[in-house]
Amino acid sequence: MALSLDDIRRLFNQHGAIAYSGEPVTQLQHALQSATLAEEAGASRELIVAALLHDLGHLLNLQGETPTERGVDDLHQYFALPFLRPLFSSAVLEPIRLHVDAKRCLCAIDPTYHARLSADSVRSLRLQGGMFDDEAARAFLANPYAQDAIALRRWDDEAKDAQRVTRGLDYFMEMAASVALTRA
Repeated sequence: MALSLDDIRRLFNQHGAIAYSGEPVTQLQHALQSATLAEEAGASRELIVAALLHDLGHLLNLQGETPTERGVDDLHQYFALPFLRPLFSSAVLEPIRLHVDAKRCLCAIDPTYHARLSADSVRSLRLQGGMFDDEAARAFLANPYAQDAIALRRWDDEAKDAQRVTRGLDYFMEMAASVALTRA
């Protein structure tokens, strides 16, 4: 079943106050901060929307707060895709799908990256298969959406500041409407 833009807004309104996996922000704050960081970086509207929606799978597949502490990988990067596919193009969907693999790749190609991960990101990295080896990193980087996914991953890592001020959900949902394939 496809989600509508109203359904996405409803998910954020109903579940956005849930803590973001052991971080000092909520799911909604994390989404808005990710989108804000993307916008500040001059990303395309599609990539800003991907940043807003990259963790929507957590809201569709509720596993409670900090599921990684219980050894749960909710596969959130994949969970939302069937619901979003009728609504958005690959320019939105692929960075969402690849943002976890981008973390795995960054651990392999950036010697300082792993040390900057939060405790929850380190736990989830183990559950998600760990750091890529050189061959897997090269294969990932060959993907046409790899650089967008890496940018999204970096915004994802930064979007955990309880004091950051962002525009509201309405602003970013208007942007989502502007890149939606249909208003379904």
